[in-house]
Amino acid sequence: MLRLFGPNCDGSPIEVTPTTHIPADVVWLDLLEPTREEESLAEKFIGSNVPTRADLQEIEPSSRLYQRGHTLYMTVSTLVGIDEGEPTSTPIAFLLTEHQLVTVRYADPRPFKLLAEQYKREPTMASDACHMFIRLLDAIVDRLADEIERSHGESEKLSLHIFAKDMDERRIPAKRLTALLTRIGRAQSLLSRIRETAVSTSRLLHFLSATQRVKRLDDERDHVASMIADVSALIDHSSFLSEQLTFQLDASLGLISIEQNAAMKLFSWAAVVFMPPTLVAGIYGMNFEHMPELKWIYGYPMALVIMVLSGVLPWFYMRKRGWI
Repeated sequence: MLRLFGPNCDGSPIEVTPTTHIPADVVWLDLLEPTREEESLAEKFIGSNVPTRADLQEIEPSSRLYQRGHTLYMTVSTLVGIDEGEPTSTPIAFLLTEHQLVTVRYADPRPFKLLAEQYKREPTMASDACHMFIRLLDAIVDRLADEIERSHGESEKLSLHIFAKDMDERRIPAKRLTALLTRIGRAQSLLSRIRETAVSTSRLLHFLSATQRVKRLDDERDHVASMIADVSALIDHSSFLSEQLTFQLDASLGLISIEQNAAMKLFSWAAVVFMPPTLVAGIYGMNFEHMPELKWIYGYPMALVIMVLSGVLPWFYMRKRGWI
């Protein structure tokens, strides 16, 4: 799909035919899962090659950020799949020429949707390619900030549940326990994707701030510097939240161990209490011929007393020592 943004373009998808012509005043060419025909049309218009899907998979910094002639080639990992519950990151390429911005992507992150909606309300925002690009980066950074806020809220909920004041609230069934550990794991996975996007965005912003395109524009230079500071703060915050989730996971596993130890302790002292009476009952249940107590009138009460004492005395001893 190819969308065009500019003074005379409303951002609607266009159908590419052999006679399709791109207006000269177009500022932003957005390629979403482009066909070969759409790529060729964009390459012909800007006079530069458009990265393919294989090119977007390159992870080396030298392959993601470079300048060729007057065109800046930049690739950033962007967070997607939040609304679907499957957060992941996808590479998106940005080509910034002297007059146009070209984006090549194979996913539809929310910042692109929000900027397209905003463009419909403010058509004048697509007056300059560099300005449009920075607005798009700003939307990506805002999206990261929103997701970190949501992750912080989830961490707070997990903390209240794990460290509840009421001891009985911590003893939860296996299914709920599995759900708790799953929530921690999913929150940690989301944070790792956020951090990946933030680091990639930070690298792009540093590269962009060093280019002459931004240096000669005071407003844009200050805006990029502000975004670099914001992304740096987001990276630090994501690291803090990641450590917090790791602590919560360790605490959850620790509480599980305490519950298991308490259960094993119960079985252990129960075995100590009931084992001696069982031994006495077993001895007098063998019915050998030469057992004087069998014919003694007090033999049966004596056996009962021995069984009670052999069970009660260890119980009192363990209570006195504080073992139970």
